[in-house]
Amino acid sequence: MAAAKDSKEADKVATNRKALHDYFVVDRIEAGIELLGTEVKSVRTGNVTLTGGYATLSESGHVVLHAVHIAPYECGNQFNHEPTRPRTLLLHHKEIDRLRGQIATKGYTLVPLRMYFRKRWAKVELGLCKGKQDVDKRETIRRKDADKEARRAIARFR
Repeated sequence: MAAAKDSKEADKVATNRKALHDYFVVDRIEAGIELLGTEVKSVRTGNVTLTGGYATLSESGHVVLHAVHIAPYECGNQFNHEPTRPRTLLLHHKEIDRLRGQIATKGYTLVPLRMYFRKRWAKVELGLCKGKQDVDKRETIRRKDADKEARRAIARFR
């Protein structure tokens, strides 16, 4: 019973659909996120906006998540947090070194794709992304529309 609850919780928190439209996702990395108490409660209620968020590598060797909006918790009073404060992501040093090399040489960006809970820990799925041109975005839309039409045609003949 507990496993079913965890799988439901893993899907329900927040996704960044705009990132999949604006970027080619080359690689996906799961990272822990350092949150305050009222932030955790707010994330559990689903008050998270990942659109416009990005991650950077700091000089001290940490990965920091910027521009992710976590709404203040309703019952937080004076213990509430700043909604868009930078948040430290928890990754192993080997992963950070690999990301540093890829970002420096190939010009990739770290974009948050999903935020969810695994067991009781808050996680962020980062995408190592390359920006799409407008032509690529239109092509993606055309491909999705063609797939949708094909599925409709198959469903009609069944």
